[in-house]
Amino acid sequence: MELTLGNWLRSTSVSPLFGLVATLLAFFAATRLQRRMGGHPLFHPVLPAIVVIAVFLWLLHIPAARYFSGAQIIHFLLGPATVALAVPLYAQLHHVRRALVPVLFSIVIGSMTAAGSAVLLAKLLGASRVTILSLAPKSVSTPIAMGVAGKIGGDPGRTVLFVVVTGVLGAIIGSGLFKLLRIRDSRAIGLGMGVASHGVGTSRALQIDETAGAFSSLAMGLTGIVTAVLLPIFARLLA
Repeated sequence: MELTLGNWLRSTSVSPLFGLVATLLAFFAATRLQRRMGGHPLFHPVLPAIVVIAVFLWLLHIPAARYFSGAQIIHFLLGPATVALAVPLYAQLHHVRRALVPVLFSIVIGSMTAAGSAVLLAKLLGASRVTILSLAPKSVSTPIAMGVAGKIGGDPGRTVLFVVVTGVLGAIIGSGLFKLLRIRDSRAIGLGMGVASHGVGTSRALQIDETAGAFSSLAMGLTGIVTAVLLPIFARLLA
């Protein structure tokens, strides 16, 4: 029975819809799990869904390229989903206007700190130059990070991994860290989540409240711009 089921799943994986359906089912199950756990950030849907898909592909010996051929529509929708984050930002525009100068200053400093601290730690641990340059844009959304990594001499494939890990860790420990540091201002929480952990962190910020989500959306977008403009200039110094 197990062999028959495995063969059937492997044959089904040839279908272009396989990757899409598998991803949606894994994320739906992970979302239900988080709800049952009371919305705890440790059970953010992205992490369990990644683990389930990875184990599934490994057990059935399904190539990642075959899976992605069907899941690429979700990758494509990352762009529209990012643009849709403008909705909560627009709703909180009055808060943004009041603190525009410190917000912009914080985002620029935070973007460079996110890249610089990662590079410094990687250097101390003896990472190769390619790994260091692949790690530098880890705190921005995947399309921007891959483009920047390729431009400065990194490996876009490694960068995807670093981006995912950064986003998931930010979503898991971010809100707890702010509580530990007694930071309760939703604007500060949102900025921190958006700068440090891009879209995944922003999804967590939206769960906190609308203001945090709006500032996280703003921070995520501007961090991508700052990183894309400044990181190639400073890449030689970083590595």
